[in-house]
Amino acid sequence: MSTVNPQPLWQPSREQIARARITKFQTWAAEHHGAPAEGGYAALHRWSVEELDTFWKAVTEWFDVRFSTPCTAVLGDRSMPGAQWFPGATLNYAEHALRAAATRADEAALLHVDETHEPRPVTWAELRRQVGSLAAELRALGVRPGDRVSGYLPNIPQAVVALLATAAVGGVWTSCAPDFGARSVLDRFQQVEPVVLFTVDGYRYGGKEHDRRDAVAELRRELPTLRAVVHIPLLGTEAPDGALDWSALTSADTEPVFEQVPFDHPLWVLYSSGTTGLPKAIVQSQGGILVEHLKQLGLHCDLGPEDRFFWYTSTGWMMWNFLVSGLLTGTTIVLYDGSPGYPDTGAQWRIAERTRATLYGTSAAYVMACRKAGVHPARDFDLSSVKCVATTGSPLPPDGFRWLHDEFAEDGAGLWIASVSGGTDVCSCFAGAVPTLPVHIGELQAPGLGTDLRSWDPSGKPLTDEVGELVVTNPMPSMPIHFWNDPEGTRYHDSYFDTYPGVWRHGDWITLTSRGSVVIHGRSDSTLNRQGVRMGSADIYEAVERLPEIRESLVIGVEQPDGGYWMPLFVHLMPGATLDEDLLGRIKRTIREQLSPRHVPDEIIEVPGVPHTLTGKRIEVPVKRLLQGTPLEKAVNPGSIDNLPLLAFYEELARKRA
Repeated sequence: MSTVNPQPLWQPSREQIARARITKFQTWAAEHHGAPAEGGYAALHRWSVEELDTFWKAVTEWFDVRFSTPCTAVLGDRSMPGAQWFPGATLNYAEHALRAAATRADEAALLHVDETHEPRPVTWAELRRQVGSLAAELRALGVRPGDRVSGYLPNIPQAVVALLATAAVGGVWTSCAPDFGARSVLDRFQQVEPVVLFTVDGYRYGGKEHDRRDAVAELRRELPTLRAVVHIPLLGTEAPDGALDWSALTSADTEPVFEQVPFDHPLWVLYSSGTTGLPKAIVQSQGGILVEHLKQLGLHCDLGPEDRFFWYTSTGWMMWNFLVSGLLTGTTIVLYDGSPGYPDTGAQWRIAERTRATLYGTSAAYVMACRKAGVHPARDFDLSSVKCVATTGSPLPPDGFRWLHDEFAEDGAGLWIASVSGGTDVCSCFAGAVPTLPVHIGELQAPGLGTDLRSWDPSGKPLTDEVGELVVTNPMPSMPIHFWNDPEGTRYHDSYFDTYPGVWRHGDWITLTSRGSVVIHGRSDSTLNRQGVRMGSADIYEAVERLPEIRESLVIGVEQPDGGYWMPLFVHLMPGATLDEDLLGRIKRTIREQLSPRHVPDEIIEVPGVPHTLTGKRIEVPVKRLLQGTPLEKAVNPGSIDNLPLLAFYEELARKRA
């Protein structure tokens, strides 16, 4: 693997390396904590995982984390699950997120953009004032530390204010995007029993207004623990009976009071995709998220007060929480509420242009859609402020790297392309952006600092330049403190620690290359295993979707009752394309020549569409279960799917085959 791409696609200049915050951190950590001064990132990473306690102590000092009560240790217990970080320490996440207001009151903390694409700023002073007002009102409503506060909200400034006010009082935030149906939201919120619900009357998407008042009414009926509902009139409607008005709760000029909570006090609840059952309610801590995000955003993403951070996301995806944490580094964050492709495919680039974004994050799927649509971002938009384009959600195919590089090639410095991979489970990245390292086509630059990332074979043997299981062999501060309603920790243990005791197994296939980079091959629980040769589904998608006729694909490996193995490839075609003999032949030839003759599909089947989770991931395992004969109601949680009627096609196919 390490010899496949010997020449980097991009490498930072000496000036960029010297200027990077991670370089300054390494120099400082060498002087104050014994980190290696030489050897670059590889040496720093090795030190960060071998001297885990010292590394995280250094992070808290470098970023001036304010402990109102000091810790008795950095890592009280390092066993997984159950690691205890900074025992005895108290702090508040929201206090850190609003620190920049003290020195930059009149500068923009938030830039809000809707489908008009005109940015509207919210200053640091105004953000702090609104958080102070709302936090006082939450306390007046009886919200106490540990109480859950929920948001059924799009990516708007009010959502950020509500999260920070909740954290300020020590409450536990949880959110869903308003494109989630009521049943899907209830599958999540009913687990955590919120006492306050922030809602909109609707949202705008794709040039249309979507009224959500009926869904809100159902949430109110089905969430008996609610003490208050707060109405945000995004579409201009009156507050329903019994609901409080947002403006009334945020109009006071009140200095925020920040509840000082233990380091491991819950900050928010995130949810797994929930494709095969109730979503897992993943609880992460105030302190754990604070230090992990300071490290990830301040060192790996190289963000600071002069930056503008735009990631296309919704409040139903962990990337929204990650985006909000840009405030921790004093960065202006860009909130886009709307369709990623409205009024045209180039919409996200236009937003990056108009907000002068310095770090622009999107999905690999959007990059590939722009490539197919003939979008030319650097030619058609002024993207001179963008220093990094980052992607996640799925592996960025090699063609995506090449396309981004070529589109920005006229800029003498080239483009830092950061493909990153992590998970809702840790609300962070296992591997990805490093501003001081080269970028190789199809590869993530390196594992993150403090992340003891390994590739293991089934017996737990470490692998280099070979495909293995993604494991993390030492704790990370942002790993869940627990799952909600999992008092014995059984579900948490079974999710990550049942394969390799004491070691986090994430469920992805990866390769760690001998040059230190990382390749993600897709989910290990939907791996294609033909005659003992394993391949990730992402490898198939990358090859097949280069063909201009293929809009999207889905490949499934199905173990048969007679011991056989059936591997169909489902293809969703571009308008006007036909799955004729010529296209069939080119698909098979592409896979045979570029990947493996063993992984040529047994059948290629045209489908009306590929189903995804609500956060945009292709649902491979539920489709596999359908094809194995599992009834739809047991194979998938309907509320987690973006287009449920699509599954009827796969269900009917399974019936015919049976």
